[in-house]
Amino acid sequence: MPDVTGGSAKSGVRAGGLAQVYRRFGEGDALKTSPLYARMAIALSESPEALRVIENAPSRRRHPTVVLAALHDLALSGQAPDLAAAITAATAATATSTTTATSAATATSASSGPVARDVGGLELVGAVGVGVILRDGELVLDVGGRRKVRGDEGGRHAVLYPAIAEVARRVGAGSVGLIDVGRPAGLNLTVDRVGISYSNEQTLGDAGSAVQVSASVVGEGLVPLRAMPEVAARVVVDVDPVDVTEVDEARWLRACVPPDHVERLARLEAELALAEAAPPVLVRGGVVEVLPEAIASVPDDVLPVVITTWALSGLDLEGRLRFLQRLDEAATKRPVAWVSVEGVGVAPGMPTFGDRRASGHSIVGLGVFDHASLHATGVGRCWLRGEMLAWLADQ
Repeated sequence: MPDVTGGSAKSGVRAGGLAQVYRRFGEGDALKTSPLYARMAIALSESPEALRVIENAPSRRRHPTVVLAALHDLALSGQAPDLAAAITAATAATATSTTTATSAATATSASSGPVARDVGGLELVGAVGVGVILRDGELVLDVGGRRKVRGDEGGRHAVLYPAIAEVARRVGAGSVGLIDVGRPAGLNLTVDRVGISYSNEQTLGDAGSAVQVSASVVGEGLVPLRAMPEVAARVVVDVDPVDVTEVDEARWLRACVPPDHVERLARLEAELALAEAAPPVLVRGGVVEVLPEAIASVPDDVLPVVITTWALSGLDLEGRLRFLQRLDEAATKRPVAWVSVEGVGVAPGMPTFGDRRASGHSIVGLGVFDHASLHATGVGRCWLRGEMLAWLADQ
């Protein structure tokens, strides 16, 4: 276990700075979303011994999101049963979910600040988390040092389903091969096996699926209700793709979700089950370099549909133009489709309805590459990562 005693004056200064990082995280970012993580971060900020353990990690691996995810992973794997029990008790007592976390987290105390009261065992979770760091510090740092903290990996089904069905109709394709770019777990690829309900009472997909999603519809445009064609291939393109059939990697995805986000964890669990039943081909590398390989993996008689959901902003303009070039080069013998859900002006060649950049919404666009030509149309706008949609294309 890393040394938690003694230490130089310089180490003390670093620990003081780290304490501020954890305190700010607990009273700021985490307080808005996860009372449990807020309490754990504050407890760690108040333990010089725990902070000295965390200091042994590389600087980028000391952040609260990394350490808290690693602690969650140990709880899920059975290597920290005391923490697992404390989390279960606190979560059951507070019944906290993503939608209620903000209101639950605003409990304050005049003497101690936010989340100072022991609500639903949160104080106990914080104390147990510190204990795990002190007892199994090397293991915590090892788990946190081996993988990236993943963001919201859930599929953007409510936007993608009608877009994929529409672009397949335009090409006349009876089957599609879905290629998910920049989404390591590839959960967009389960879009054909989920159920979707819209606020205007329209529905799509499988009403009996374990994954049910919803979205609000803005404006008078109706979402097209065409059925998804057969999905004959599923491919993930990412520099660090996640093999959802591998126990440790799937558990890490769960660990990156705060334990008190009950609804989000339940949906992730259901989406992982769908993905594990039909695991995608994983193509590792930068999208510009390996996209041709990914498209070539789709059978010749199947329409490749490349999906980007807020993925292209990670490329500079040159990289985005090269991405477009790769799509064009792949369409010499058969059409290649592109479903784009990106910020205004991010996707090159996609119409934007005249909207300005940084307008607070994204553009849903369809592109068809065929023999050195691109036919691109905007079909809608969306907000909140696809939870709100305005379908603007003619039926």
